[in-house]
Amino acid sequence: MNPERLLNRFLEYVAVETTSVEGVSEYPSSPGQLRLGQRIVEELRQLGLQQVEQDAHGLVWASLPANVDPPGATIAFLAHLDTSPEAPGGPVRPQVIRSYQGGPIPLPGDPSKALRPEENPELNRMVGKTLITTDGTTLLGADDKTGLAILVETAAYLVENPQIRHGTIRFLFTCDEEIGRGVDFVDLDRLGAQVAYTLDGTGAYAIDVETFSADQAIITITGRNIHPSIAKGRMVNALRVLGELLREFPLEELSPESTEGRQGFIHPYWVEGGVGKVVLRVLLRDFQTPRLQEYARFLYQAAAHAQSLFPGSSVEVAITPQYRNMAEGLAKEPRAVAFAQKALEHLGRTAHLTFVRGGTDGARLTEMGLPTPNLSTGQYNPHSVLEWACLDEMIDTVAWVVSLAELWASAEDGAEPVDGTV
Repeated sequence: MNPERLLNRFLEYVAVETTSVEGVSEYPSSPGQLRLGQRIVEELRQLGLQQVEQDAHGLVWASLPANVDPPGATIAFLAHLDTSPEAPGGPVRPQVIRSYQGGPIPLPGDPSKALRPEENPELNRMVGKTLITTDGTTLLGADDKTGLAILVETAAYLVENPQIRHGTIRFLFTCDEEIGRGVDFVDLDRLGAQVAYTLDGTGAYAIDVETFSADQAIITITGRNIHPSIAKGRMVNALRVLGELLREFPLEELSPESTEGRQGFIHPYWVEGGVGKVVLRVLLRDFQTPRLQEYARFLYQAAAHAQSLFPGSSVEVAITPQYRNMAEGLAKEPRAVAFAQKALEHLGRTAHLTFVRGGTDGARLTEMGLPTPNLSTGQYNPHSVLEWACLDEMIDTVAWVVSLAELWASAEDGAEPVDGTV
């Protein structure tokens, strides 16, 4: 592997602001995703990959042909171009810390912020490693530009080392994953893979095999606005209706602030409006998909109650499915996870099977019929101005992906893999 090339690639990617924008009709939702995608297209073409294209939706496709006969199974690796809108996305001013010596890491853009081991216990095993942090004012973009950099470096490594056996490998870089639209325009027939892996996980040496099932609710409250000087008996304040509605939301049990593990929640996370109209967005999350129906019934009942308290108001609830727990779909192709475990064993590491209190493109792809577990990429504190990444773990993930590709080279029609040599 080439650590410096991987580091420079990552730093170049985070310099392109790619924050996705919720609530717009355009896809992708921000122009930076197109710019970064085009940059990656040029890099993949220079490497000699085939079928390299940025399509009309901004998705980046590429293929590395098999170098074995028979070609084995076709596999796909994915990462996403956008970054979360939950924190400022740029300009990113990363700092690189070589041979980290332990202790707090000051963030130069905001003297009040630092990465402290007591709040980031992962730092305790990072002594001697190379870390990349934000400056404390923006996201770093490690979610998911670690995944992007890892996959482009993987492609480069395989091209430079043709003796490594692999089947046909598809690379796909998606847009707007952070707002739940990452695979809206993915054509599985075009991808042509029997199994896929997203490179979008936190930490190291982990395989995400279970996710939340997720719906989004958009609640529209319509009031009646009129000048406050003549409002008596006439005004219906949508903000007051909202206040009553939010009072109904459970805080001590079904909120992100009070749940952990496999506990679900109802999470109001965005609001906009005024006296005449308010729009509230709510996340519904649970590992047991049927419970989402219970959460939906709660919202309908709470909305009806709030509306009844304010005659003349209207409270409408629209619920949209987002993704489903990937565990059921992965069970239909157990090799997807088993091969990822074995590939890491070949490198002297042990994979940890984890569940995610969130979702990935892989959750939706698995629901669509393409088994897609998620692999960790050495990123930490996603969606935060305290985001950071570990270069050493990114390098290990490149080796993991190469080993995984080599295992799948001999897998077809249920065949077991031969041992890899990476």
